[in-house]
Amino acid sequence: MIVHLHKNFKKHYKKLTESQKRKFKDRRNLFIQDEFDPVLNNHALKGKYLGYRSINITGDIRVIFKKDSEGALFVAIDSHSNLYG
Repeated sequence: MIVHLHKNFKKHYKKLTESQKRKFKDRRNLFIQDEFDPVLNNHALKGKYLGYRSINITGDIRVIFKKDSEGALFVAIDSHSNLYG
């Protein structure tokens, strides 16, 4: 699985703490190995994110992504409340 990062994702990633960045890298590597590992809670989204999927990074941090022909495009990373609120 190839993971691409959207410019919006990169902008929000810079604002994460070092601990959150480390956790993201761990979960990204797990995603690359097995995108449906139960730890990730990979699930389809509805509403304004219809057609996108989400994975858990920490208890509150989520990544929203869209599958594409080359793999996955990570479009957003933020807290649950900021993404869906």
